[in-house]
Amino acid sequence: MAFVGIVMAAGEGKRMRSRIPKPLHRICGREIIRYPVGLLRASGAERVIVVVSPDTTSAIKAALGSEVEYAVQDHRDGTGGAVAACYEMLDDAEQVVVIGADTPLVMLDSIHALLDEHLQAGASLTVLTAPNDGANDLGRVVVEDEKITRIVEAREAAGTEDDFAPLVNAGVYCIDANWLRRVLPTVPPRPSGELYLTDLASVGVSLGDRVAATLVSEMEEVWGVNNRAQLAYAQRTMGDRIRESWLMEGVTMTDPDSVYIDADVTIGMDTVILPNTMLTGRTSIGEDCEIGPNSVIRDSVIGNNCRVTSSALEEATMEDDTDIGPFSHLRPGAYLESGVHIGNYVEVKESRFRAGAVMGHFGYAGDATIGERVNVGAGMITCNYDGKDKHRTVVENDAFIGCDTMLVAPVTVGEGSITGAGAVVTKDIPPARLAVGVPATIKRNLK
Repeated sequence: MAFVGIVMAAGEGKRMRSRIPKPLHRICGREIIRYPVGLLRASGAERVIVVVSPDTTSAIKAALGSEVEYAVQDHRDGTGGAVAACYEMLDDAEQVVVIGADTPLVMLDSIHALLDEHLQAGASLTVLTAPNDGANDLGRVVVEDEKITRIVEAREAAGTEDDFAPLVNAGVYCIDANWLRRVLPTVPPRPSGELYLTDLASVGVSLGDRVAATLVSEMEEVWGVNNRAQLAYAQRTMGDRIRESWLMEGVTMTDPDSVYIDADVTIGMDTVILPNTMLTGRTSIGEDCEIGPNSVIRDSVIGNNCRVTSSALEEATMEDDTDIGPFSHLRPGAYLESGVHIGNYVEVKESRFRAGAVMGHFGYAGDATIGERVNVGAGMITCNYDGKDKHRTVVENDAFIGCDTMLVAPVTVGEGSITGAGAVVTKDIPPARLAVGVPATIKRNLK
């Protein structure tokens, strides 16, 4: 079914007690608003319109860019006003699906069920609902003679009304677009001046139009995010879903409850995630890897057959058959080519280790290129910062860097050269030379 999606994101979100607009708080690495936007796209929406307020327009546009269209709700005139702000953008729409920006837990199966029920019932309005379990902050769907008669806002629902309200409102609606344009202007505003989208139900019934409902797949879907406690609940729920989906895709987690995985992470088959590990941002991990325990990886790319033990990676890359740790740190720009081994207590920043290079014990490589098959001894440091500028170090293929060598950049160690233990290298070393001392001097030709 062709439809246009509307995401209502103009609310104040005062209960979040935050300077950040509520839709831009994150759940598993994604802004909350990205969940309903992505859901509508996955459901087949031809277009997605996000309704913003004047106060949130720039921030939400900065987050979503051109992937959606925008309508501005100039006045805080309720959910009905939010949809009315989209009138001029709905000329070619047949059906409209409306969802709040603060409902990240609604699932694709539930939207499909909503669309199917709407078509099969020939309804003007179809509401996504859940069984009424006595929750106080969800609107009630009142049913009389097996027909929906109205939707009552949570703060207006009297306790006795639950006798006639077997369902609660999930806040997701499928609406015939022509019917919406004709009927919404007739909905009377409340004393506050707000228009309630939920009042479409009672107005539709009074006109003899069909109002239908369908149930969510799981009860947790109806919970929105209005405060930090609900944000934490949504985080736990989404985290459970993400972990379960990867378990079903062939990823092993020895203790799933201690593993954190963001929504945009990808993991290959037969990879093992060990306890107390965080995979965040747009991290990508290949097949047959072992990650953890106690590893934190952000926005990094890890190839196949890699191992990351008790280490941290930020915007780093590990090609196939590499390993690191324990207790090492790849900072932004670190790149390990295939077969590289980084041991314990090593920090790498803006540096490339070429295939087969080894740095087994504590040290620092910053703004460096380490050549193929280079052996870096314990305690090596690239002195890349002179107090004003950063400079590069180049260690060419098959060189051997002795323990506690200081490479004072800019400097190049030639192919096949050796530095003695404790050398302080301040000048370039030609290929196949031995350099020792402080400052290092060339002692002999190794050819």
